Amino acid sequence: MTQLDQFLIRAEALLARIESILPQADPVPDLQAASAFRWRRHAGKAGHGGGYLQAVAHISAIALSDLHNIEPQKQQIDQNTRQFVDGKPANNVLLTGARGTGKSSLIKACLNQYASQGLRLIEVDKDDLADLPDIVDLVANRPERFIIFCDDLSFEEGESGYKALKVALDGSISAQSDNVLIYATSNRRHLLPERMSDNATYKHTEDGDLHPGETVEERISLSERFGLWVSFYPFKQDDYLDIVAHWLSHFGCDAEQIAEARADALRWALQRASRSGRVAWQFARDHAGRMAK
Repeated sequence: MTQLDQFLIRAEALLARIESILPQADPVPDLQAASAFRWRRHAGKAGHGGGYLQAVAHISAIALSDLHNIEPQKQQIDQNTRQFVDGKPANNVLLTGARGTGKSSLIKACLNQYASQGLRLIEVDKDDLADLPDIVDLVANRPERFIIFCDDLSFEEGESGYKALKVALDGSISAQSDNVLIYATSNRRHLLPERMSDNATYKHTEDGDLHPGETVEERISLSERFGLWVSFYPFKQDDYLDIVAHWLSHFGCDAEQIAEARADALRWALQRASRSGRVAWQFARDHAGRMAK
């Protein structure tokens, strides 16, 4: 074996070792094969350019008709989403309020309603919000319409995702792509924790007006960048029982069985100190499962 042959063998071995540690090319997603995707980061990779879209194999089958006692909220979100799918002007949306009242379910139901018309959903974790520019660039020239979905969103002081989301909503030199909207849910209206000390930053002017200080302005600045605010409220007892009845019927219970389950449904809610739609769904699954023969 000549020295040249030995050199080539060693070079090939070195190249193989280098290739094994280089990042692999991200899979190109088939945006027609699924209607929902998750933004995933490569393990141990920080900064921009370190993620890819992963198709969601099993999507919640919830429909708009399954969501009861939130008609005003449902109408607002459905109208905004329909405008977006039709290529008309539409707003980024912040859904806030009581837990378990249908905020996330409403977004999933809209996806199911309009997926056949080209609507797609990309779920992004709070920790990955710095990648929003990369996500938008990835889908900006696609014919589909994309909702970037941030669920249960809230921030603590100093978290980087806060500023990244502010810029993505309204604050970058580049305009937001016409085929992308951001829908976020949160239990907090202003997304940042509010403290008693914030009240000290308010200032009185000579004419008696009250103005918030810089700390308060910063807390509300992100929420204000969402064009549409939709608030959700705790359910009354009759609303809760109506949702229980709907889901029991969905699981095959008849009217008599639903009536007999009323007291158990109220006890279930009392144990959890909540009459939310989520609690109603959980009770219906448990009760229908025990009743099944």
